[in-house]
Amino acid sequence: MNITQFDASAFSQDSIQLTDKVYLITGAAGAIGGAVAMALGKLGATVILVDVSKKGLDYIYDQMVETAYPTPANLVLDMAAAGPEQYEEIAGIITSEFGRLDGMVHCATEAGTLTPLSQYPLETWSKVMLVNLNAPYMLTRACIELLKQADDAPVIFTTADVARQGRAYWGAYGITGHAIEGMVEIWADELETNTAVRFNTIDPGPVRSGFRTQLYPGELAKDQPSAESVVPAYLYLLLEQVAGVALRAQ
Repeated sequence: MNITQFDASAFSQDSIQLTDKVYLITGAAGAIGGAVAMALGKLGATVILVDVSKKGLDYIYDQMVETAYPTPANLVLDMAAAGPEQYEEIAGIITSEFGRLDGMVHCATEAGTLTPLSQYPLETWSKVMLVNLNAPYMLTRACIELLKQADDAPVIFTTADVARQGRAYWGAYGITGHAIEGMVEIWADELETNTAVRFNTIDPGPVRSGFRTQLYPGELAKDQPSAESVVPAYLYLLLEQVAGVALRAQ
């Protein structure tokens, strides 16, 4: 996929209404996932919030309810431990509770360590592979028939610059990012001609978050853009009829 720079001037959110739409967001307790959830709620969508942190999910849930957005659904899920049965169960719950799924935004990610590949901890390697690659694949696969029933079903995978250009010491995180980019190309090529399911990736760039602080502990968080600043790029991929795009938000 060719890397495309997001042009905010070419995208307008005016008059967008997503009432009756249902979207699933993984990593919803994180900075970007939470910001995207709030933005979708503001537009009238119902959001299924998925994260390993119950406390973090409860915080986003309370914010959305207090702001009088459509009541979201919380789903606590450990993506490092879940298997195919759990993801099929999730798809079943979505079918029975909502009867539809109009899109997915994958924001859950595991950083791992910045370590030479020859010394990379194998336990950490396995966890990063599970959370960053296997889990989003299995969840998307479990939900694909639901997505096919929608008039327009965008699926977004969050990646990074190191997922598009290999860089020393980024280990399992960089490798899973490369794999996601390739997986999305295959999904997009398989489904773009006979379904309304659209696959894209986005590199949000540096964003003020706990994840960023974990990887760059010497940075001042206040010097980084807020998660809200990259939300328009996510909304663009969710709402515009584009597929097979590798977007760079900043």
